[in-house]
Amino acid sequence: MLELTRRAPGRVFNMAVPLVDRHVEEGRGSRPALRTDASTISYADLQALINRAGNALRTAGVAPEQRVAILLPDGPEFVAMFIGAMKMGAVPVPINTAARQAELRFMLDDSRARALVVHAGLMDAVAGSVPTVLVVGGEDASFAAALQSASPVLDAFPTGVDEPCYWLYSSGTTGSPKGVVHLHGDMLACVTPYAEQVVRIEPEDSTFSVARLFFSYGLVNSLFLPLLAGASSVLTQERPDVAHTLEVVRRFRPSLFFSVPTSYAQLCAAMANRTSSRSEPAFTPAAPMAEMSSERPFASVRLAISAGEPLPAPLYARWRALTGVEVLDGLGSTEAGYIFCSNLPGQVRPGSSGVLIGEHAARIVDEAGQDARDGESGELWVRAASTALFYWNQRERSKQTFCGEWLRTGDRYVRDRDGYFWYQGRNDDVFKVSGQWVSPLEIETCLLSHPEVLECAVVGASDAAGLMKPRAFVIRRPGASVEAVELQALVKAHLQPHKYPRWVEFVDQLPKTASGKVQRFRLRALEAAPPGGASLSERR
Repeated sequence: MLELTRRAPGRVFNMAVPLVDRHVEEGRGSRPALRTDASTISYADLQALINRAGNALRTAGVAPEQRVAILLPDGPEFVAMFIGAMKMGAVPVPINTAARQAELRFMLDDSRARALVVHAGLMDAVAGSVPTVLVVGGEDASFAAALQSASPVLDAFPTGVDEPCYWLYSSGTTGSPKGVVHLHGDMLACVTPYAEQVVRIEPEDSTFSVARLFFSYGLVNSLFLPLLAGASSVLTQERPDVAHTLEVVRRFRPSLFFSVPTSYAQLCAAMANRTSSRSEPAFTPAAPMAEMSSERPFASVRLAISAGEPLPAPLYARWRALTGVEVLDGLGSTEAGYIFCSNLPGQVRPGSSGVLIGEHAARIVDEAGQDARDGESGELWVRAASTALFYWNQRERSKQTFCGEWLRTGDRYVRDRDGYFWYQGRNDDVFKVSGQWVSPLEIETCLLSHPEVLECAVVGASDAAGLMKPRAFVIRRPGASVEAVELQALVKAHLQPHKYPRWVEFVDQLPKTASGKVQRFRLRALEAAPPGGASLSERR
């Protein structure tokens, strides 16, 4: 593994230097950095592209510290503009390409972006919002023209470790997006321990992430983590559905695969259906590598990683049985920058978020504001050198979340005596039944153990007497016929009686954020459906 510095040396530091310039200066310019359907881009070629992007921004009148909005699908253009902006001293602001028009305009106005780099297909949603616009693709193609005329030489602006480096707008499960301001030194403190202790990434590794670059999780998976290590990143413009994900993994053969629980569930369902239809046994860890063919798409993957939401233990077991690949579930946040708590290779405890890594510290804080003992539930507070500076333009929310050196996550956790953390739900997701706290995840994990359940979500709902009881929304696997009474009996048999769902509603889909997190507040707002339930799409 290349030596990664945990903290930026000295006061002057620009994050673009260790990401790309360092590799070229140390003789690794010919190594692959980005791999796409169209080409493989070396570190030297990427450096030239980044320098042209930074110089193009300067020519367009962008000054250091001004924001540059990036509304692009994953690809070399995104990477070049993101690093190019930070290299010339500006602040890149990636924006969700799936956001609605009102959200796009809010983020552009809120960030006061001086320039916007946008894909031609998204121009209609943002026309006239920003002074300077560079268009990728289409008839305009002003981005390509600006790069063509720009110099491939650019010295890094002398920013410091504590100066703004990039912003990300959080895709929270409630409320409007929040502009999270990160500093130049943050990613070294955040990514290095994960690279060294968890995935042990080497220059020969190649990453592929289902999460896109405009998410914190995807940004590190496909940019910060591989480039800091001198490895390569597989980028695809298409949003990876199951078929596309399997095709990308087969074609590019990444060694590190990053996804979210929803995608893992869909991949497992697709692989299981294919296996059963061909009457072939699922791959097991003992199967020889010689048997791995195009029908074993994850043959090249040495580790799979999950984040965004907790990975239920039954889903971990399904994935491992079908692929033989260990999946490491971890906990991170946009505010902390990346994953700070993770399962480790060979030490996975399915259903847990793992253990703290690096120099991260944590507290479990109970309702009285006191530190809870191991085994007791409370809100997770984290201390991390990579914690963001604040939420832009949101002073009150900043004060509630950033408490001195501690970050309040809003997640409820239990820590066991071995230091493993177990998710209980968001603060506003857990509820009391018969005077006892109930975690939605515990019930969801039990429901997912049924072979005909693909996905589910549990919320609290009031019965006729106004008392809180569990309510489950369930997506059946294709062709399944499981009914509510069977799932209620399953929960009664494995959990305490008060935890079984009084209502089980079968739905076609669950409301989620663009990053795949279930929006339970929308489920709580739904009126009770008649027995058997109707699909969410039918009830909107």
